[in-house]
Amino acid sequence: QIRVSEKLSISRSLSPQKRDPSLLCLLRSRSRSTRLRSSGIRTSYMDQAELSTKQVLQREIPWETYMVTKLISATDLQLLRHYDKKPENTRAQLLDEDGPAYVQLFVTILRDIFKEETVEYVLALVYEMLSANPTRARLFHDQSLAHEDTYEPFLRLLLKGNWFIQEKSCKILGWIISYRPKAGVIANGEASDSKKHITTIDDVLNGLVEWLCAQFRQPFHPTRGAPADGVKLLVPLISPAYTQQSIQLLYETCLCIWLMSYYEPAIEYLATSRTMQRLTEVVKSSTKEKVVRVVILTFRNLLPKGTFVVQMVDLRLPHIIHSLKTQAWSDEDLLDALNQLEEGLKDKIWKLSSFDKYKQEVLLGHLEWNPMHKEANFWRENVSSFEENDFQILRVLLTILDTSSDPRSLAVACYDLSQFIQYHAAGRVIVTDLKAKERVMRLMGHENAEVTKNALLCIQRLLLGAKYASFLQV
Repeated sequence: QIRVSEKLSISRSLSPQKRDPSLLCLLRSRSRSTRLRSSGIRTSYMDQAELSTKQVLQREIPWETYMVTKLISATDLQLLRHYDKKPENTRAQLLDEDGPAYVQLFVTILRDIFKEETVEYVLALVYEMLSANPTRARLFHDQSLAHEDTYEPFLRLLLKGNWFIQEKSCKILGWIISYRPKAGVIANGEASDSKKHITTIDDVLNGLVEWLCAQFRQPFHPTRGAPADGVKLLVPLISPAYTQQSIQLLYETCLCIWLMSYYEPAIEYLATSRTMQRLTEVVKSSTKEKVVRVVILTFRNLLPKGTFVVQMVDLRLPHIIHSLKTQAWSDEDLLDALNQLEEGLKDKIWKLSSFDKYKQEVLLGHLEWNPMHKEANFWRENVSSFEENDFQILRVLLTILDTSSDPRSLAVACYDLSQFIQYHAAGRVIVTDLKAKERVMRLMGHENAEVTKNALLCIQRLLLGAKYASFLQV
């Protein structure tokens, strides 16, 4: 959560005349839940927050009563009797055979029944269904459901339910959006002739971003914060925007990222995703001051944390800041933030060690032939640093060999392993113990000549040892 001093900083960073309506809206939307918690309702809400899916699914729901009151049909009841409380393999077979019918059933119940225990139960069923096999989210986009508004119940519950309901709705929406059909395919009510408003993907994204912003600003749950499934949806939304509607969504997304920069559990995700690259592209192309401001404020917050400075240098952020400062901005807060970021970067770059830069490049998984890979001084001075965290960097290099499809990254990783063998006294033993030989051997038959050449060099140094390895040069 944001500390008091940080809240004051946030308040000052947006002067009264420049505070954005969307942020004020978020603050107002949180005030009601704050008053509820302070008036004694907090205890019951927190009891609900601690519910687990397993506990909820142990309930007995009176489905027959719902049929008698015509909240569900006789067909719905039959589907529920076949599915509810049945073994996982039975439910999986039912979903394979008649998945869209069960999706329609769950959506109908969540749309028409408002009893909290039942809503929680159906959300738990859907969550269990998707967590066992996330690709089942495609069922929500089946052509037979083209007249159904499958997003609406989850979006409504995301904004109005208790914590269990909100968290499960967020995760479910995350899955459904992740498996939405490509452009041009009719889905989620788009084929409906009804004049009633149909929930669109833009409605869902706006709702999710607003909810995530609220969780980072003032978490509804005292310890958990925003679900990672929802956070992961933000990064793809960070891209240059040109229409008014898309600019507003971009701004709210960047605002959410800015709030995340105050939230320690989110820092690692921001560092290991492509967040920095996407924010940089936005700030290079955007002419909207509020978008540029919130991105620069995010950079300023992240600069002293972790290895963000390395990413900023690699993304040529100092050059971009210099270019931004030449533009005629009217926002004094933005100009102050640009000056602070520029000075902070100068100081950090001066202190930045070459191994920090190398480490960040490896952890990002995208290797290039930067000078440090072939500089003898770099390896002599830093080879002992490879021992940190149980040879973490070597292990990541091996992971790159296993998983990367980029020939350049594979070639550089092979070369770096050969350099470690050459410059570390126990290099051969360490690399052998990490089972690198088999991985590198597989790459000797790679279709890319650069990969095969460096894989061969690595194997030669591994077999010959340090005494003769120095004679082998690329």
